[in-house]
Amino acid sequence: MHALRPLLRQSLFNLLAAALACGALLVPRAASAEALLLIEADSGKVLQAENATIPWYPASVTKIMTAYVTLKAVKDGKLTLDTLLTVSPTAASQSPSKMGFRPGTQLTVDNALKMMMVKSANDMAVVLAEGVGGSIDGFSALMNDTAQKLGMTQTSYVNPNGLPADGQITSARDLGILARSFLRDLPEYEYFVHIPAIRFGKRVTGNFNKLIGRYPGADGFKTGFICASGYNLVASATRNGRRLIAVVLGANSGTARAVKAAQLLERGFSQDNLTWLRPSLGTVDKLVPVDASPPNLRDDMCGGHRKRPASDDDDALIATNGGTSGSASATGGEAQVTFFTAGLQPPLMKASELMASAPAAAEPVLVYTGPTRTGTALIAAVAADADQQATPKPRGKKSRVAKKPDAADKPADKPKDAKTAAAKPNAKPVVAAKSADGKSAVKPAGTKHAAAKPDAVAKPAVSGEAAKPAKPKAATKPAKPANNS
Repeated sequence: MHALRPLLRQSLFNLLAAALACGALLVPRAASAEALLLIEADSGKVLQAENATIPWYPASVTKIMTAYVTLKAVKDGKLTLDTLLTVSPTAASQSPSKMGFRPGTQLTVDNALKMMMVKSANDMAVVLAEGVGGSIDGFSALMNDTAQKLGMTQTSYVNPNGLPADGQITSARDLGILARSFLRDLPEYEYFVHIPAIRFGKRVTGNFNKLIGRYPGADGFKTGFICASGYNLVASATRNGRRLIAVVLGANSGTARAVKAAQLLERGFSQDNLTWLRPSLGTVDKLVPVDASPPNLRDDMCGGHRKRPASDDDDALIATNGGTSGSASATGGEAQVTFFTAGLQPPLMKASELMASAPAAAEPVLVYTGPTRTGTALIAAVAADADQQATPKPRGKKSRVAKKPDAADKPADKPKDAKTAAAKPNAKPVVAAKSADGKSAVKPAGTKHAAAKPDAVAKPAVSGEAAKPAKPKAATKPAKPANNS
């Protein structure tokens, strides 16, 4: 029996290699479509890696580093969770997703972190950056310094929220290193990465990470999306005291990235007793970086083929087998290999069905503006925020109506000024004629009638000016997805 064991082991390895080779032949394009990584949180051992060291645009998973740097500053005593921060004009001007507070609004570090990690609020990331680093550039320098200290050699940061910017780059490898470092260095603040939902006033926002409340044992981390990166997700889960971290970059929908992460995690948990079957891939920090440019997925993610604009909070349905077009890494041949290495037992669940279900009921965490409050003061603060949400609604509608012409009329401002400027001189000479020349006193009556005619002519001109902005409106709509994070 002992003599047969090496032969059996070699046969199993051969079958495994053959299955993987078949999968690779069947999906030659999968390598450029996405990056996948599965590691053990404690040891850093790599359980699965696919394009894990190819540079990638991070999008809002950048906020994991923003939270890390901020909380490290709190831990080091440079500020506290109760420290009040002020929303600057720069923070307020960030593209959605955001809270939308006006400049001058104050809130605590604690509340800003919760809003940033759950709603992926880009304005809150800048509020934290300015509060900790003094400015976006100052905070980005802290982020880059931290990345180098952690061994994230493929990462560079330009801003704290992951909105599109030249030089904002990372990799699945580096994100795995960052997630491990967060859990290792900041265990007392880990709750920030797995809050199921927040309540601000009357508004409840669920975590964009669909694994929270759906996948058994899910306990972190963060989602991200811009057109160039596709749908990104760093996720963690714990079972029987063993914690795994999954990284998915470049999925084609919010649901797809959650399904892929769930499948990676499920695969890792189900292979506990058969580790001897798999060749060692080493630890995450030993993965060799690839010197290349990040793939740009803009056309695939935000092209005209989409029925609606893509965004980080994307509920697009996918096939019930959990796969997506152009990506068989989570299904097909690899799924058969997983079935084999799992000990010839069927999968415990269909990840796609799990992600389509409603999340487990959970009380949303209250967030609010102003200083730290408790008891009746907290209730009053929440009520005040709710009242402020209620009053701007009619104003919001008016401002939207007003904003559209303003935004669209920018190129037409000069012609309008020219017309009004031309109209005013016509009126002024009439007044001058009245006072300076009595003989021309009859002419003002004529000029008044003449002025009335331009008013009538002006009507089609105004309608024409209103029609012109239609082109800018059509142009601005597709631009929104590029900034969703």
